[in-house]
Amino acid sequence: MRKSMAWALAALFAANPALADDTELNLYSARHYQSDEALYANFTEQTGIKINRIEGKAHELIERIRNEGANSPADVFITIDAASLAVADAWGIFSPVRSKLLESRIPAHLRSDNWFAFSTRARLIIYNKRKLTAEDVPTYESLADPKLKGLVCSIPGGHIYNLTFVASMLAHHGEARTEEWARGLVANFARAPKGGDTDQIKSVASGECGVAVSNSYYLARLMASERVEERNRVKRLGIV
Repeated sequence: MRKSMAWALAALFAANPALADDTELNLYSARHYQSDEALYANFTEQTGIKINRIEGKAHELIERIRNEGANSPADVFITIDAASLAVADAWGIFSPVRSKLLESRIPAHLRSDNWFAFSTRARLIIYNKRKLTAEDVPTYESLADPKLKGLVCSIPGGHIYNLTFVASMLAHHGEARTEEWARGLVANFARAPKGGDTDQIKSVASGECGVAVSNSYYLARLMASERVEERNRVKRLGIV
């Protein structure tokens, strides 16, 4: 696998099938990005439909919808990462969605019968330029190369980003090869997994690690930071 995309996904929960006739839309959202504010404002301006938001972590909102059952006021559930959508879908809280407009604009591999993706991000390989080169870490598979022993940092294995990451490896390579890769990856750890993606970026920049993976927008935040030291960190990094 030479590339990976992780999804921020939207899925419809059909507590109220007559959305077109409503003047309000109840949205349960696990996304907390400024770009969403513009989406909601434009939607209300164009349709006249008011958006009522309930925000929280994905697992909290999924559990809330399950507990509310058929009486849930939720019209739309928005979350990040394909793994969250898979969990919600497995609980059967979605209803099938048919939209000729969305089907014409969103590729088949970014949607299912129950949800549509509306944004993507890259899962980048980030390395310390003093320790490694791009040729040392050209692919996800190369992170298990024994020559990287003591150089790899990672978020915890149970983190949803890693669940999606390993699931993608399983889809591409099968169980046996993925297990072999995972064992090699663990053998290369510089330290016990901890923290989030930004922590991995900082650890690579400081030299504590030689390489890690991170969602693209965490790197972009550091690149655009008002703090000089944050921007300087990025200068020490190479990106695959």
